[in-house]
Amino acid sequence: MRVLVLGGTAEGRRLADVLAADPAVDVVSSLAGRTAEPRLPAGLVRTGGFGGPEGLAAWLLEQRVDAVIDATHPFARTVTANAAAAAAAVHVPLLVLRRPGWVAGPGDAWHWAGSVAQAARLVPSLGRRVLLTTGRGEAAAFAGVSGVWFLARSVEPPDPPPPAHVRVLLARGPFTVEGERELLAGHRIDAVVTKDSGGEATAAKLTAARELGLPVLLVRRPPLPPGVPAAEDVAGAVRWLRGL
Repeated sequence: MRVLVLGGTAEGRRLADVLAADPAVDVVSSLAGRTAEPRLPAGLVRTGGFGGPEGLAAWLLEQRVDAVIDATHPFARTVTANAAAAAAAVHVPLLVLRRPGWVAGPGDAWHWAGSVAQAARLVPSLGRRVLLTTGRGEAAAFAGVSGVWFLARSVEPPDPPPPAHVRVLLARGPFTVEGERELLAGHRIDAVVTKDSGGEATAAKLTAARELGLPVLLVRRPPLPPGVPAAEDVAGAVRWLRGL
């Protein structure tokens, strides 16, 4: 069986490692190429786009792919939509691997936004010194926000334009609660803005914010394409493959 894993996440790497160890599976991981030094999974790796859904559909036919697993970031809306369209066009089974979103607990002061643009409108009502962890491609949405200082953390430098008052912090998780607590206190952060990415690698900031009594503004995930099945973990994705 030849499987294409649309990767770039920890789940995508773990899935590729599992599949590469199975002699009955030929796994190819596709990375977008936006990160300078990505953590590479086991098996074959290709980098770069396919040229939209039409290009991906043609590649699936050319490479005789038997199944596609979209293990991209929960907010990679365009990639997921293209995968759904391409897989449907050439009748290749598609599964979306998405880790569960975060769930608020006692003491959490969470607020929700339907989009990054809405989060930019809401943030001045929550704080004046903000830890911003929405990713390199979303910091520009806060460029027009006045009266707020941002500590923008991402793996790669944010795309322009930057917020008017910003310090960029380049860092890659996983992060610890102690480290996040020190970061928030040391920069006198009074609010956190992030996406509902889920997972453990970057969840420590939520615990630290709760301990410090800080509000957190989360951007909701985009919905999955209609009719596309999903799994919450690598084991579920492997079970889906075995059922094909």
